[in-house]
Amino acid sequence: MSSKSPRDFVQQALLNSHLTEALLAHSKETGKKGGSTLGEIDCRARFSADLSQLCMNSDYSDVTFIVEGKKLFAHRVILAARSDYFRALLYGGGFVESGQNEINVQVPYKAFKALLQYVYSGVLSLNKMENTIDVLDILGLANQYGFLELEDAISTYLHKILSVENACSILDSARLFGLASLIDVCHTFIDRNAVNVLKNDAFNSISEESLCGLLRRDSFFAPEVAIYKAVAIWYKHNSSADIKKVLELVRLPLMELHHLLNVVRPSGILSSDIILDAIAVQAAKEYLNYRGSLVPEENLATPGHGARVICGKDAEFLIDGDTKNYDMERGYASHVIDDDAECLMVELGNVFIVNHVKMLLWDRDIRSYSYYIEVSVNKEVWKRVIDHTEYHCRSWQFLYFDDLPVKFIRVVGTHNSVNRVFHCVALEVFYAKNTPARVNGIVAPTTNIATLDRSAVVLEGVSRTRNALLNGDVKNYDWDSGYTCHQLGSGAITIQLGQPYYLASCRILLWDCDERAYSFFIEASIDQKNWDVIVDKRSSQLKSWQHMTFAPRPIVYIRIVGTFNSVNEIFHIVHFEAPSQDPKFLRQQSKESETTTSQEIVAGTSRQDT
Repeated sequence: MSSKSPRDFVQQALLNSHLTEALLAHSKETGKKGGSTLGEIDCRARFSADLSQLCMNSDYSDVTFIVEGKKLFAHRVILAARSDYFRALLYGGGFVESGQNEINVQVPYKAFKALLQYVYSGVLSLNKMENTIDVLDILGLANQYGFLELEDAISTYLHKILSVENACSILDSARLFGLASLIDVCHTFIDRNAVNVLKNDAFNSISEESLCGLLRRDSFFAPEVAIYKAVAIWYKHNSSADIKKVLELVRLPLMELHHLLNVVRPSGILSSDIILDAIAVQAAKEYLNYRGSLVPEENLATPGHGARVICGKDAEFLIDGDTKNYDMERGYASHVIDDDAECLMVELGNVFIVNHVKMLLWDRDIRSYSYYIEVSVNKEVWKRVIDHTEYHCRSWQFLYFDDLPVKFIRVVGTHNSVNRVFHCVALEVFYAKNTPARVNGIVAPTTNIATLDRSAVVLEGVSRTRNALLNGDVKNYDWDSGYTCHQLGSGAITIQLGQPYYLASCRILLWDCDERAYSFFIEASIDQKNWDVIVDKRSSQLKSWQHMTFAPRPIVYIRIVGTFNSVNEIFHIVHFEAPSQDPKFLRQQSKESETTTSQEIVAGTSRQDT
C-alpha cells in the first residue's frame, strides 16, 4: 500500500491520464471544427475513463475495505470528494475509521463493489444485475452513503421494472429508505394487480409494516376472501408477526356469509365472536368500508370502462359522450318528477373509488333544476353524496364528495322551474386527485365561479352583450358597451350561479370612464324567493373596483341594486366575481392559510412529543 498523500495521488493520476496530449489534441480538433468557443476545453470523458481504471486498484490506494472477508482497495480523496458521508468517515469527522487503513463494513459485497465502480466512473449498469435484490442492495448503500442522484436514478429504474414478483420487495425497500415517490408507485402497481400479487409467493416475504399499509388502502382492490387467504398463508411464513393487528385490517363484513363460515372459521385464526360481529355488521345494511379500483382523472361513466345505463327514459344519452348535440326533442335522458320509482341510474363497469361528478343539466333555456345523487355498491344500500333539493341549479354541475367505492349512481330530480320532468344531458364520474374545500357538502371555491364556463348567467339587467358582466373582460368598455345596467328605482342586476357555492366575498367593477360615484346594496338567495342583504353600500359613494366580504353562506342568486349615480339615473357595472379575486385579499388569505398550516404542524408536533 502506498504512503503517498492525497495531493501526491492526484498529481500522479493526472500524469497517468496523459492529459497534456489530450488537451492539445482536443484544442486543435475544436479549432478545426469550430464546434466550441475558442479556449473552451472539455476532456471529462477521457478523465473519467482514466480515473475509473483506479477503481479497486492497489496503486496509490490508502484505504482498504473488508467486505464479507474480501478486500476492496480505494482512495480516500476520491471517496471524500464524492460523498459527504465518506468525507466525515475518512477525514477527521470523529469516526475511529479516519485513522484506520483497513475498514470493516457490514454490507453486501456485490453491492459495495458496484457502488465503488459508480464512485470512480459515474456509471452503473443496473440492467446487468442478476436480480432485483442486488439493485435494492445498491439502493440501500446509495441511501446510507448520501448518493442522492444515484438513489433517484435507481428509484426511477425500479419504477420501470415493477412486476408482480418484485413489487413487494421494492415496496419494503422504499419504505425503509423513506422514498415517498417510489412508495406511491409501488402502491399504485400493487393496487391494480392486487389479485395476482396475493397469489405470488413473493407476497409471503412482505414486511408486516408494508402489509398493514396495503390492507389500510381502499384501493387495494381484491375479493376480501382472497385477501384473508393470502394473509393466513403469509402468517405461516411470519409466525412472529402481530397477526391480531394485521387481521384487524381485513374487512370481514365484505365477505359473503359462506366464506366467513367455510373459510375464516375453519382457519382457527379468529374467534367466533369476531366472525359473529362481522355477520352483525352485514345485517345492519349500512354502507360498508368497501374497496374499489382507483383510476385517477378519467371519466369512468363510459362504455369503454364498462358502464351502462339501467334506468331512465333515453338514458343512453347520459354516457354517450356527446355534450353538444341536444335540443328540445333529443339528446338527453329524463324522468318524471314526483314518481318515487323514477330516476336516472348508471352502473359502472367495476367498483371504482370516486369523489367527483360532472353533470350537464338541459340548458337550452334559463330553467333551473333541483336534485340529489346517491351511490351504492350493491343497489341495496344507498348513500346520498349530493343533496341539492333546496337549491336551483342549471347547466354544468361540478360536484365533489368524500372518496367512496361506487358501482351504481342514481340521480333523482326533485324540481324543474318549467314543468315536472327532470332532464339531464350527460353524467361523468371521476376520481379527482385535488378537490375543493366543502362546507356541509357545498363547494367553497377559491377561484371565481361567476363565469360562463361555470354555468353562471345574468338573469336581469340591460347590456349590449349578453352576460358581459361575467365574461372576464375588464379592459374593453366605454360609454356605449362593455357594461350591464339598470334604471335606479326600477329593477336590478341579477346573476344566477350554476349551483350553490359557499361564499364569503365578491368584487365588482363599477363603470369608471369618468369621475362619477355610485351607491348600491347586494342581496343573495338560494331559491329566488327568500333574499338576504349581504352588502349594504347605500350610504357610501363609491368608484371603480369594490372588494366586499360578508358572513359566509350558500348562494345561488346574487341581486345587485343600484341606489345612486352622481351623474344620472342609471346604475352601471362592468364586472362581477365571486369569491373576490382582489390581489391584496388573496395575498392576505394565503398568509392566513400558511399561518394556520404552521400552527397545525406545531400543534401536531407537540402532541407527538407529549
